[in-house]
Amino acid sequence: METLANLESFVRSAELGGFSAAARQLGLTPAAISRNVALLEKNLGTRLFHRSTRKLTLTESGERFLLGIRDHLDGLQSAISGVAKDDGDPAGVLKVSVALAFGMEYLLPLLPEFMQRYPHVRIDWQFDNRQVDLVAEGFDAAIGGGFELSPGVVSRTLAPAHIIAVASPAYVEGRRKPTTPQDLSEMDGIVMRSARTGRVREWTLRDAAGHTQHAQLRHHLVLNDPAAMTRAAVLGLGVALIAVPDALPFMERGELVRLVPKWYADAGPISLYYASRTLMPAKTRVFVDHVVESFKARNLAERFAGSIG
Repeated sequence: METLANLESFVRSAELGGFSAAARQLGLTPAAISRNVALLEKNLGTRLFHRSTRKLTLTESGERFLLGIRDHLDGLQSAISGVAKDDGDPAGVLKVSVALAFGMEYLLPLLPEFMQRYPHVRIDWQFDNRQVDLVAEGFDAAIGGGFELSPGVVSRTLAPAHIIAVASPAYVEGRRKPTTPQDLSEMDGIVMRSARTGRVREWTLRDAAGHTQHAQLRHHLVLNDPAAMTRAAVLGLGVALIAVPDALPFMERGELVRLVPKWYADAGPISLYYASRTLMPAKTRVFVDHVVESFKARNLAERFAGSIG
């Protein structure tokens, strides 16, 4: 039996004239759309599109197949949506992946209200700094940055991931105040080694006017976890370049101060990842809505913006 994702990828590509346009509408990557269509062609045993570098056109078989399924696809999607939005309460195990520090600070506080609203949803959360495969590992959702969008997975941006320079008040006391990212080279650096590449991560900072400067910290302390870097900075061991969400609770308590506050690096968005909206179960739908609403109510996107200074 053919999957709905493959059929939807084919129909939207045919209607919009290309994989890229279909990808934008469905919240997938062009590569994912192309794979879905190729799998559909393999399963049917026929070519549905003529492909060239300039355009995508239907074959004769593709035209017949489109006429045969187009009117039925919307009805099938509506039926699936109706099951997901029936009168019963959302229920089942909600499996979510999120980084430990971010989850503890910003996701766990959402649980009391969520569990009160949806008592039949059971929580199964994994706190881990790795990128998970939602489909292969059976996760309903994940929160993080830079995930590859595999077929059937979409993302929703929650807030920016801006990198800023921070240190403890005790560390900066008596030292010359840095005015540019280049001045940070004179200070002890708490830096991060990537588990994937084995290299120490370096950043180029920018200001509101678009000027850029490389921040070259001395490798005084090398760690492999942002939460550990944050704690080391709180202990007065040096300067750390970390994401605003990691630093914010300590800055608000006065345990960290921001250095060169007009400068930051953009590490991309913090996103909520989940399966295609077409097949989203009620438990996932209400979780996504709850997280999005909470982020808006707490102004987290604005509070995480290092560009504001």
